Amino acid sequence: MKEVTFLKQNAEKWEMFEHQLFQKEKQNADDAANLFIEITNDLSYSKTHYPNSKTTQYLNSLASKVHHSIYQNKKESNKRMLSFWKTELPLVVKTHHKQLFISFVIFFISCLIGWFSAKYDDSFVRLILGDTYVNMTLENIENNDPMAVYKSSKEVDMFLGITINNVRVSFLVFILGLFFSVGSGFLLFSNGVMLGSFQYFFLAKGLFLESFLTIWIHGTLEISAIIIAGGAGIVLGNSILFPKTFSRGESFIMGAKNGLKIIIGIVPIFIVAGFLEGFVTRHTDMPIYLSLFIILGSFSFVIWYFIIYPRTIKNF
Repeated sequence: MKEVTFLKQNAEKWEMFEHQLFQKEKQNADDAANLFIEITNDLSYSKTHYPNSKTTQYLNSLASKVHHSIYQNKKESNKRMLSFWKTELPLVVKTHHKQLFISFVIFFISCLIGWFSAKYDDSFVRLILGDTYVNMTLENIENNDPMAVYKSSKEVDMFLGITINNVRVSFLVFILGLFFSVGSGFLLFSNGVMLGSFQYFFLAKGLFLESFLTIWIHGTLEISAIIIAGGAGIVLGNSILFPKTFSRGESFIMGAKNGLKIIIGIVPIFIVAGFLEGFVTRHTDMPIYLSLFIILGSFSFVIWYFIIYPRTIKNF
């Protein structure tokens, strides 16, 4: 758009921002952070389309003032971590709900493919999970302990190994988004097919409920986090494919930052999931109500924090 039009559309907003900056009342840290995002977005657009204009100079100055207002108070900076979980991450998630939904759809469809492939092809489960795992599980079933695999290692070793592996996988899913989102989609698809065939395998053995009440103690958080990581990868890939009003380089930088924030945000979820798998899932004889409490509690948290709560936060 023409610079004059850009000015008309945003001048009133910028004046309001300046008023917010210089008001006597102490500015809320979350509002200041949102203000900084707004200003830097406008500045990026102005730099791209009007690099040497007074508008760009003005926005650059305004962005510097906002940045200073955020970080001038050391006490406020100590609240950065709280602000990240309370406001910054939910706002990023809210902005990219569409990409997270696409990730969920890919994973869900791939689960169905894995499920029905295992149903109509007896060799499919072995193809996906491997002969070693299938034979071990069949042996455990014969020994009346189908979930024995979760007792095969010491608690701490399992917790650390699984957590590190899951975090590694999440970063891999994210980074593969560089391949125009296709890489992230492929890993989501392969993991979904694996899960679908895995669950049907236990259904075919008449052990679906037992496997569900055991596996999803940790799986609810683990699978949710993988889907969210896939969404972060799609954010990264789409920033290259669809830069909108920004240059492709600027769009990529913003997509990478937002995607990385999402990945950082799910690391604690993987830690909790790893803890549950290492220390809790192994207790396959726990009461059904306790298993359901953990599963439903985990599911409720994911729905609340990543879907409901972000919608309650207003952009500045």
